[in-house]
Parts: sequence; C-alpha cells; structure tokens
Amino acid sequence: MSHSGTHDKLIYMANQIATFFTSQPREEQVAGVANHINLFWEPRMRAQLFAILDEQGGKGLNELVIEAAKQIRRPTPA
Repeated sequence: MSHSGTHDKLIYMANQIATFFTSQPREEQVAGVANHINLFWEPRMRAQLFAILDEQGGKGLNELVIEAAKQIRRPTPA
C-alpha cells in the first residue's frame, strides 16, 4: 500500500472513532477518542497519525481527532 493509501486508511479509521463518540458530551468525546487510540492503536499506527498531523496539519481528520491528539501518546522514534 502506498504512503498515501496508508494515510487514507488511517484517516478513515480515526474519523470512524470520532464519529462513534459524537453522541457523548464534548469533554468525553475528546477523551474517548484519545483513550481509544492510546489503548488499541499500536505505536506504529500512532506514529503515522502524528505524521499526518505534522506533515499535513491533520488534513482530512475529524476535528475531534485533531483535538484528541493532545492526549494521544506520541511514540518515541526507534
């Protein structure tokens, strides 16, 4: 899969998580997205998410994912 294809799939997955939490109160939305990604995404996936945020400014990501990034653990480079 191409770099772009990987980013597209990751953006889709992150946005699905955000959509799931939209029925919650705002504070719980952001915390829920961050919690889910911290618990269930391996470091490589989280690194790719931060690459999207750093390189593309989060283009294509739901605003909840962008806000939740402040609470998502950034993997340390190997």
